[in-house]
Amino acid sequence: MNHSIVLAKKEFVQMVRDFKVIWLPIVFIFLGITQPVVTYYLPSILQALGGGQGITIDSGLANQKGGEVLASTFGSQFDQMGLMILAISMMGIIQADKTNGMLPFILTRPVSVLSYLTGKLLSNYLIATISVALGYLTAYLYVLNLFSNVPFFLMLIALLFYLVWVLFIVSFTMMVSTIFQNQGIIALISIVFLIGCRIIVTIHPVIDLFNPASMSGHAMELLIFGSLKSDVWIHLVTVFLGILLTFYVTYYWISTKKYHYE
Repeated sequence: MNHSIVLAKKEFVQMVRDFKVIWLPIVFIFLGITQPVVTYYLPSILQALGGGQGITIDSGLANQKGGEVLASTFGSQFDQMGLMILAISMMGIIQADKTNGMLPFILTRPVSVLSYLTGKLLSNYLIATISVALGYLTAYLYVLNLFSNVPFFLMLIALLFYLVWVLFIVSFTMMVSTIFQNQGIIALISIVFLIGCRIIVTIHPVIDLFNPASMSGHAMELLIFGSLKSDVWIHLVTVFLGILLTFYVTYYWISTKKYHYE
């Protein structure tokens, strides 16, 4: 565990050097602001630009409930642009170490593969969590001012469910980064697969049972309807099993390369 903490600190130092600890939270704060502001002012903007000519403006657009707007922040912002930014920002999580020779250098020391991967996962998940949480809390503050109130406890539980989905995003991207060498391929595979998971949410209950993006769907349903489906806990277990599977594949792939210390 000590090795994992040391490696996580090393990863954070690199994030500071790359300014990721600055630009990634700023991007999500911007995404968090965008949805409530655009939703509230869009009818006025369209009318000012002559939107009444041939365009029907929904007068109730700015009268949506706060929970609906907050849920659309997940669906329209974080699960699209936000997801792509996360995948791109983490596409080199393992690949970069393979390319510059740091992976064999670290693992030929008395550092286990498990410690190495745990440090990588924890540090990258933490920065992703901070970024998503800041963006979401910013959206929440705007929703409170522009729309109706959303109970804080409800908002917090929805965030926790969404962060499970974020954990899968990080672990899956780490797995793909381990298997492939080209960062463009890593980003493409990660984005296509993860967005594909998000698109097929609610298509069929059986698919949702094994779809990690169902956590995002549950978070949105909680914000809109104020309650969760009874099968949410089964979905939660299957998503965590999926996370463990991606972590195991990553561990197995690196272990078979004989990098580890003997």
